[in-house]
Formats: sequence, structure tokens, C-alpha cells
Amino acid sequence: MKNGIPSLLGRFRFRRVRSRFLAAMIVLSLPPLVLLGYISFDIAKSTLLENNRQTNRDHLETSSEVADLLFRNIINLNRYIVLSPEIRDDLRKSGINSSIEQENKNVQTINRLQRVLNTNSIDTRFVDSMCVFDLHFQAYCLGRSDDAGIYEGADKAEAIQRTAWYQKALAAQGRVEFFGSSVLEDNPNSFSTVKLFRDSESLSGETLGLLVVNLSKSMFGSIFSSSPESGRFLAIDATGGKAQAVYPVAASSETSLISGNLQEALGNLHEQGYLTSEFRNITTGWTFVHAIPSRELLKDSNRIGTATTLIASLIALVALILSFLLSGGITRPLLRIKKMMIDWTKGNREFEGTFKDDEVGAIGETFRRLAYENQELDARLYHSELKEREAELRALQAQIKPHFLYNTLDSIYWMARLNKTQEVAQMALALSESFKLSLNKGRETIPLYKELKHIEHYMTIQNFRYKGRFKYEAEIDSSIMGIEILKLILQPLVENAIYHGLEPKVGEGTIRLEGKRDGDQLVFIVEDDGVGMEDLSVIEQGYGLRNVRERMTLYYGSSSSSFTMTSEAGKGTRIELRFRPFLEEGISDA
Repeated sequence: MKNGIPSLLGRFRFRRVRSRFLAAMIVLSLPPLVLLGYISFDIAKSTLLENNRQTNRDHLETSSEVADLLFRNIINLNRYIVLSPEIRDDLRKSGINSSIEQENKNVQTINRLQRVLNTNSIDTRFVDSMCVFDLHFQAYCLGRSDDAGIYEGADKAEAIQRTAWYQKALAAQGRVEFFGSSVLEDNPNSFSTVKLFRDSESLSGETLGLLVVNLSKSMFGSIFSSSPESGRFLAIDATGGKAQAVYPVAASSETSLISGNLQEALGNLHEQGYLTSEFRNITTGWTFVHAIPSRELLKDSNRIGTATTLIASLIALVALILSFLLSGGITRPLLRIKKMMIDWTKGNREFEGTFKDDEVGAIGETFRRLAYENQELDARLYHSELKEREAELRALQAQIKPHFLYNTLDSIYWMARLNKTQEVAQMALALSESFKLSLNKGRETIPLYKELKHIEHYMTIQNFRYKGRFKYEAEIDSSIMGIEILKLILQPLVENAIYHGLEPKVGEGTIRLEGKRDGDQLVFIVEDDGVGMEDLSVIEQGYGLRNVRERMTLYYGSSSSSFTMTSEAGKGTRIELRFRPFLEEGISDA
């Protein structure tokens, strides 16, 4: 997996800088433009859908309020008729009459119905007909023939009593019930209300008859107002569990999808690409629905998407043209620099032309200057090599002097031994060994045990000079004796203890040297019981300690070494060195 991604990226890696620049501009410009177009289209679409949904819901709520006014007018019509004393008396006295009596009673009942309408100023614009049924289901109708419609026949009483709408009217206990279709006939253009006549003089409220009012579905034309472009309004009756389209009357693509319960009907509309808004009418329990094809509603957002795509494409084209021009302005100076480098490798040191004052031009001018400086450095290097060879010759000649000094000190030593001058012999020997150790064959580092030998020879010489006043104690961890350390960093500390601590002191003095490991560092402590001092700057400004501090910092680094000095007047001075030795120096055989 780790190797797969780099190899995949390697396939699309362009060799030319200009091609990479163009590819980078495409990657950086096109995705944001596409994303911007998608986001703007999605926002426009969501805003349009939400606004449409809210507008249609408000429209449906207003339509429901208008419908409630019309439905309450019909409810009032039912109440006026049911509460008419004359009609109620007629229903109480109903019976099986002769044809002549029945005809007279029909005329009388119709007149009384008309009188109720005229007296109460009921709006009957959408009333197609009204029928009053007595206990024997004899019909007295206004606006239609006096019959039971599709139930007319010898067993019409039983047929009506078996219907669902009659059972629902009985269960309503005198409340007006709305039905989405005509209950008496197969008329798709009308719907009905049904209300029972109940005897107010009876304690049990016995049923006196039945009132059926047939209404025209043109009423919904006054309730809903829309154009085909803005969608279609539907009234769905799902109070019985099964959804039924009450409005519109004519068959349409929307009404053909109304099947099952209400949720299934709405689901069918959504599956066919309709966007719907719903509102439930309180009076009837019907659901008012607004349905519009999504393609019609989203035409504006689609135009926005098309416009966004065109604008994004135009911007992308402009970006590509600009990137092509800009990449040329960048790559041409780079190609000049490349040519200069190739010419320089072939030995050409003369470069013509100038660069513009920009970053690439700065690189070109810098290379030109470096080429000239390199030419000068080549000449200087040639002269330096000549001088180095002269210095090597002088160094070979200078090696004769140390050998001469060693031989001279050796001669003094043996002459002192022959003359039995033991002190002179020991001093000459100590001086000779100390000189050898300090030179160390030209190496910068020395094993610790040799550095300690150097200190011992130095103390031998000083005790000869000061008549044995100084005592030297060394406590060194045996495991570090062979570690290579920077030469001459301990002996100058001992020398400083003698000249600034013990020499001014009256009487004898002691110098103590301690060496140990502390983690990955070496720690050396040089203490004396000399006169000490209050102002340490006097010692720190001396050449010996400053030389040790600077050499140790340069060699081991400031972060890996430390030099600490404390002193107290009358008690002595203490110097602590800490540094981390280099592993490559190894451990010499002690």
C-alpha cells in the first residue's frame, strides 16, 4: 500500500516544469469551480423547494379555511332542515299511503324544504339536490326525482341500511357526515352529506328519518385556484382507511396514482417525481394536497445549474490560458538557467544577457555570480595548494627542532645521573616527558591516563621549584582511564590552582582531582584549599582558563559541555568540567 501510492503518483508526474504548472493550475482551479457550481445549484434547489413547500402549505391552509366556510354553510343548511318542526311532524306521521296521498305529501315536503331555504337565506350555489327519507325510506327530494337513486327497488330499505355511509351516519348520532362521492347515484361531479333526523321529544332520541344533501364538486373550483404550470390541487378522502380522490373530477395522471391508504398514495406521487404539500381539513377530515412535477418546479434551478456550468467552464478556460502564459514566463528563465549550467559544466565561463528583477531572475544572477566567484576560487585554490606544499616543507624542517630538544634534555638527564645530581635528573626527565605529552605527535586528543601522567610530571617540576609545598591527590574511575579526551584541558586547571590558590598561601596546600562518569558524560573536578577569591572575573580573564573553556566549547559543543567555577575567600577554589566524549574516538588501552 505504501509503495502503491507513490508509484501511482509517479505515472502522472510530468517531466517538464511547464506541464506540472499547467496540471497544478487545473487541479487547483477546476475542482473548486465544480464544487462552487454544485453548492450554488444545491442551495438554489433547496431554497426553491423550501419556498415552494412553505408557499403551497400556506395556500392549502388558506384554501382549507375557505372550504370550512362553505362546509359550515352546508352544515347550517342540514341543521335548519332537521330542526324544522313541520318537516319533523311530517316524518313522525309518515306511513304507507296511497299514490294520491303520497304525491300530495311529496309536494308538501318539497314546499317546506324550499320555505326553509328561503327563510334562512342559505347559499345554495353548490347544492345539486336534497332528499329527506322517512322511516320507510320514502324519498322527498328537491332538485331531483323522488326516488332513492341506485337503491330504488322493492328492498331499498335493506339496501340502504347495509351501506357503509348509512352505518357511518348512524354512528355519528346526528352529526353531519361528509362523503367524497354521491351516496345515491353514480355521479362523479357531486359528493354528499348525510345527517339523521332524531326525535327531540323522545328520551332515547329515536331516528325519524335521513337527510341527504348532494353537492357539486365545482365548489372546489372556488376553494382552489391554480394554473397547470404551478401544479395541481387534490382533495383526498382517507377517513375510511382507503384513499379516494374527491377532487379533481376528471381523471388525471395525479388521481390515477391515488390508491391504498393516504401514505401509500402520497408515496406513489413521490415515486412518479411529484413534490407534494399536505394540509388536513378539520371539518371533513379530508386531506388537501398540492402536487407539482419536480421537473417543472426545478426548471429555474436547472437554468441556474446550466448558467453556473457555463460560467465555470469560461473561468476554467481563462485560467488555463493565463496559466499557460504565466508558466511560459516562469519556465523561459529557468531554461536559460539550465543552459547556463550545462555550458558551465562544459567549461564556458562567459554568460550573456540579463534576467528580470524577480525570484527566478535572482536565482539566475546568483548562479552567474557564483560561477564568477567559483572561477576566482579556483585560482585562489591553486595558489593555496602551492602555499600548502611550501608549508609542508617548512613543517618537515621544523620537526627537527623537537627531536633536537628531546635529545638535549636526554643528555642533561644522563649527565646529571653521572654527576649524581638526582634532582636535576628528575626535573629534566619530567620536563622531557611533559613536553612529549603536550605535543602528542600533533593529535588533538589524548587518552585520559596520559593526561594524568602529564599532570604528575608537571607537579614533579613544581614541587622541585617550591620545595615540596604542594600535595596532589587523584581519584579517577578506572573505567574511564582509556577514554580519549581533548588534550591539555586538565593540566591548565592544576596550574591555575597552584598560581592563584596555593602559591599565595602560607604553608603547604593540596590539589585534589576527581574523575567519574555521569550518564553519558564525563565529570572532572579540580579543587584546592588555597586562598580562594571573591572576584572570579580576575581568573576567568586569564589566558589559561579562557583557553580551556573556548577549546572545550569548540570541540564538544556548547550543548554537550559545561565549565563551572566557584571560589570562597580563605577556603579555596573548585572547578567542574562536564562533556560528552565522542564515540568515534574509541577507548585506548590503558
